[in-house]
Amino acid sequence: MVWRERDVVGEANVEAPPYLTDEEGRMLLTIARRALEETLQNGRVYEVDIQSLPSRLREKGASFVTLTQRGNLRGCIGSVIPHQPLALDVRDNAIKAALADPRFPPMSAHELPYTEIEVSVLSPLRKLEYRSPDELLEKIEPGRHGLLLVQDYRRGLFLPQVWEKLPDKVTFLQQLSLKAGLDKEAWRNPNTEIYVFEVQEFRE
Repeated sequence: MVWRERDVVGEANVEAPPYLTDEEGRMLLTIARRALEETLQNGRVYEVDIQSLPSRLREKGASFVTLTQRGNLRGCIGSVIPHQPLALDVRDNAIKAALADPRFPPMSAHELPYTEIEVSVLSPLRKLEYRSPDELLEKIEPGRHGLLLVQDYRRGLFLPQVWEKLPDKVTFLQQLSLKAGLDKEAWRNPNTEIYVFEVQEFRE
């Protein structure tokens, strides 16, 4: 998962959209799909009719868009701080997941029929306060919490869905530390900050 450099943890008090309905979730999936089709097939940016959307989708929101093909990851990019309408954030992240995830080559139009889309809408970040690694472990809820690890300029983020593959808390934090480019035990460092968030997940 990749997030934009413009995201600043210190801005985490920005409000995220309230709980979305299933219909609103389907709208976001449609926006993501249309964005991919317009970009990959026609070379154009999909122009979202913001005014026709429900108010929740017009409010600022943070999202991740994950692309998979036959169960394998094909791209995942998102934002952690709301800075634009949620509908536009999903559109932009869909395009970036297809073309700008540094782990994969850019997608082509012929991949669209077997590409599945998942949209995760993030709650505001909340910094965990703890006095020891054991207390940190007690405060983390597998399956519910996504985590953002920050140490100096290094960051690593896992969505809550990652618990499906890494159900053990210590292993989860070790892999998150490695993802941030740190030693696997960096999560135990007193200078490391841990933020939690939740997501509302929508899949095609």
